[in-house]
Amino acid sequence: MTSALNRICSSYRTHIWRSLLRCQEPLEKWSHLGTCSPAADFHSSSVAPAGHNKWSKVKHIKGPKDEARARLFAKLSVMIRAVVKEGGPNPDSNFHLSQLIEQCRQRNMPKSSIETAIKGADKAKPATYALYEGRGPGGSSFLIEALTDNNKRSYSDLKLIMGKNGGSMCDGARHCFDKKGVVMVQTKDREGNPVQLERALELAIEAGAEDVQETEDDEENDVYRYICDVPSLHDVRSNLVSLGLVPISSGLEFLPNIKINLSDTDMESASQLLELINNQPDVMRVYDNIE
Repeated sequence: MTSALNRICSSYRTHIWRSLLRCQEPLEKWSHLGTCSPAADFHSSSVAPAGHNKWSKVKHIKGPKDEARARLFAKLSVMIRAVVKEGGPNPDSNFHLSQLIEQCRQRNMPKSSIETAIKGADKAKPATYALYEGRGPGGSSFLIEALTDNNKRSYSDLKLIMGKNGGSMCDGARHCFDKKGVVMVQTKDREGNPVQLERALELAIEAGAEDVQETEDDEENDVYRYICDVPSLHDVRSNLVSLGLVPISSGLEFLPNIKINLSDTDMESASQLLELINNQPDVMRVYDNIE
């Protein structure tokens, strides 16, 4: 078990917010890193926009909204406590906390709940970042990001959930994903004018992004996702702002480099499994490679 955990779980506190917080930027100072040239390879996305393909419609079927919201607020509270432990309770001096608070506000988390989470950081157990790999129904691949104070417990809980629902914890899923920088922006510019997809493609080239996708956010609002290599994330975000776009979030994500199609039966099973995994308290985010 220990060796398996060493392979599957990556615990590194200094990099904890790179992947978990979509609105965060990596912790390194970016001045010494190379930037993505405007002439870099660029392609428009051929992936069906989220909310318009079969899998996105199936996997977003949730239970009662109040229960889903309560789980979301609980996970955000965990993240707040962890980031306060890392950088202190003052958002003016703790950049990651200020960005996380903004994300909480965007999701309508009550101010009192945010304040309670900040004040409770001192009493919270130290949490580490863990990345688990798994296979789901129909040969699908999952990457599971967690904040946990006990890797063995979290791994065992997820292994049980996977095993009972057509999945398994195993090595190899990581190879189905590439780690990329992602900047999500509104489809209207700073002046409130709509940005057409053709113009969004032009701005991607100017900003140094590799790709742009027209998709939807969690509230089913139309958004653009600009994809770039990891070292270029900060520069691409800054360039998009200077070009008049309005960022919603930015951070590192695991994007599938190969997608698979599932039968209706496997798709339904995968949706149920995904919901069970997301309901596990330590789990912050799950990535899949389902078309």
